[in-house]
Amino acid sequence: MKIRLTDRSFLKLLDFTPEEIRYLLDLAHKLKEEKRRNKLKNRFKGKSLAMIFEKRSTRTRCAFETAFAEEGGHPVFLSTDDIQLGEKESVEDTARVLGRMFDAIQFRGFRQEHVEMLASGSGVPVYNGLTDEFHPTQILADFMTMEEVFGRLKGLKVVFVGDTRNNVAVSMMVGCAKMGIHFTAVGPKSLAPDAQMVAKCREIAQSTGSRINVTDNIDEAVDNADVIYTDVWASMGEESQSRQRSEILAPYQVNDALMEKTGKTESIFLHCLPAVKGQEVTESVIEGPRSYVWDEAENRKHTIKAVMVATLT
Repeated sequence: MKIRLTDRSFLKLLDFTPEEIRYLLDLAHKLKEEKRRNKLKNRFKGKSLAMIFEKRSTRTRCAFETAFAEEGGHPVFLSTDDIQLGEKESVEDTARVLGRMFDAIQFRGFRQEHVEMLASGSGVPVYNGLTDEFHPTQILADFMTMEEVFGRLKGLKVVFVGDTRNNVAVSMMVGCAKMGIHFTAVGPKSLAPDAQMVAKCREIAQSTGSRINVTDNIDEAVDNADVIYTDVWASMGEESQSRQRSEILAPYQVNDALMEKTGKTESIFLHCLPAVKGQEVTESVIEGPRSYVWDEAENRKHTIKAVMVATLT
């Protein structure tokens, strides 16, 4: 079956079939090899990318900017100090203006509704670099890293530890359901993922062979895990809750003892970064031999490039 994603936006993994996600991952592996061999193709020559950032970023900004520029395109960074998005100008009007000037738009901000409005109103592909609800480009990088380590995705067991209702955890749950990966969310019941989203993922999983589990029992959750994944305990915009989160999430810290509880010497650790070492993960784990977070960070670039190549060429 030929996959064609030209002119598509990339807003959330729920919008894509397993075959389409597989296509993007295969393309990302190819593009990474092209970069390693310095065989770049100048695919974006004459094209421009608007990069809207309401939230700060290291990996997302650098990945989009360098990926687009390497292929001959011109990325333009736009912060909330640079444009009027949702303030003096409506999101709809901003979308129409940017769509007439740029070939694609990247958005990293708060509301999923805003990235959806940009996509519906601009007439060009729009890429979700993170919203409060979803972080789809991160999950592609995670899957690419898992494939590099294990040589496969289907049948692996991924355990997300901590605040399991955040955008990365939810996006990982969706991605795992789509790709036949077993997923467990383990954390306090007060920070469990939305029940409707869990039900939707379980419905998807019926056709892929994935198992979706939500629990607060950490020993049970991590047993036989291939991947232990965590994120900061207080996401962007939640800094005022840091002390409270530290108290309720302390039992879910990823440390050497927790990694041993997987029962597998080959299990690995992933983190979307930035990390607060000593809180959600100890330094010995994130800097240890089981950690693949730096490969994972690099793969943001190759998977993001794959999304843009697939939708712009």
